[in-house]
Amino acid sequence: MTNLYQSLNLILPELVLSVVLVILVTADLIYHNNKAPVKFIAISGIVVSFFFLLFNFDTSGFAFTFSNTIRNFGLVTIDSFGHFFKLIVLTSSFLVVIFSFSSIELKEAENRIGEYYALIYGMIIGMFFMISASDLILIYLSMEMLSLSSYVLAGFLKIRERNSEASLKYLIYGAVSSGLMLFGISILYGMTGSTNLYVINSLIQGPNINLLTLSFAIILIFAGIGYKISSAPFHFWTPDVYEGAPVTITAFLSVASKAAGFALLIRFIKTTFVSFTDASGSWNLINVFEWQSVLIVISILTMTLGNFSALWQDNMKRMLAYSSIAHAGYMMLGILVLSNQGLLAVLIYFAFYLLMNLGAFLVVMLIANKIGTEDINSYNGLGYTSPFLSVSLAIFLVSLTGIPPTAGFIGKLYLFIALVDSKMIAVAVIALLNTVVSLYYYIRVLKHMYLVKPPIDTPVIKPNIIETIVVLALAAPVILFGIYFQPVVDFAKNCLVILGM
Repeated sequence: MTNLYQSLNLILPELVLSVVLVILVTADLIYHNNKAPVKFIAISGIVVSFFFLLFNFDTSGFAFTFSNTIRNFGLVTIDSFGHFFKLIVLTSSFLVVIFSFSSIELKEAENRIGEYYALIYGMIIGMFFMISASDLILIYLSMEMLSLSSYVLAGFLKIRERNSEASLKYLIYGAVSSGLMLFGISILYGMTGSTNLYVINSLIQGPNINLLTLSFAIILIFAGIGYKISSAPFHFWTPDVYEGAPVTITAFLSVASKAAGFALLIRFIKTTFVSFTDASGSWNLINVFEWQSVLIVISILTMTLGNFSALWQDNMKRMLAYSSIAHAGYMMLGILVLSNQGLLAVLIYFAFYLLMNLGAFLVVMLIANKIGTEDINSYNGLGYTSPFLSVSLAIFLVSLTGIPPTAGFIGKLYLFIALVDSKMIAVAVIALLNTVVSLYYYIRVLKHMYLVKPPIDTPVIKPNIIETIVVLALAAPVILFGIYFQPVVDFAKNCLVILGM
């Protein structure tokens, strides 16, 4: 009973989210004609979970929950690394719920808004367990919980053909990748007799392991994770789903879901395949799979396909979708160096990526609320008729490019430092050239806003007080952290305690 209490105490944020989910569904049934209490519960639950997460935050070590008494390894690992990504997820969730209050798209489904928030909570719970899972079965179950909720949310509106198309494509791609991953898990279990990542780590170091079969299983499992982070060649669902889903869900998938996927990938590699971390912070991998070569190829392919595909996009959501794919390639640069310095760069990049990507989607949503479209040609002259939103969007896009003095520049700077220190100059040059390519399609938006004469009927878009505050709350740190970024770096360093290694 004591062990159960201790385990439950370690997952208090997840328990809070689960309880609020039940309350949310119940409140939706009771307040069928008045959705204000449902919205209040949705935002309050995230805030309460945030405080419980901070209460449990400990950068000094790690702990297992629901441990196996024989080997003392658990289904869930609680560490500061996981807490960092959970903060990313909760912050994204809070902002997305705030966005939802202002979404014109969701006004058309007001009678089903309780289901909408319940599904968001289902995604959050799934992401929380994905981030902390150290057992293959829990990894699969948490990914399915996230996926099933997101399939429904992608086609939640059902008012346009593209909404249903997005949901169907997401479901098909998700089902295939999920099946591949489950097949890989079954092979890995058949070879080792265990689903726990720590136990598998010790077993694959044996002399009798079949490297060909193991590599095949790893590739299948990576296919499932690669689908979640939109890495090539598992990215094909991303542009269609991002374009067809409500803007709020598109923003949520681009940040929170990607964060959970990267946290899972890092934990899977470091727990299962790293024998020890030396004094310099480099990871010494078990010699069973060439992770670095695979990650280099995937990273270069992902950023290149994402950037070049974005060049021809006229829909802002679709352009930001390909941009999100490219950023997944950039973030993978921090993993492929296989060191704590690279991991630090990933954490810093994600903290800034949250601000600039969510900010860009928020401005796109506010503009679409007024003009009813996300077409880039509709942005002609907005710099003169709607200066506040145009300047804010410019800040977010310049930061996504990685130009100083913005937070995006600092994120990429740490990635390049990690690459250069690891003597991967060629990869750094390719990443730099990709950044130059991305400059074209981001600046193209600024050209339409400032260098094209506005039509006579160009609307004036004035956000309300709450919308203005949220935009400022995202735009101001993008500039501030581009100049004074040390607090974020220090916090990320304190969160490098991971997996007890």
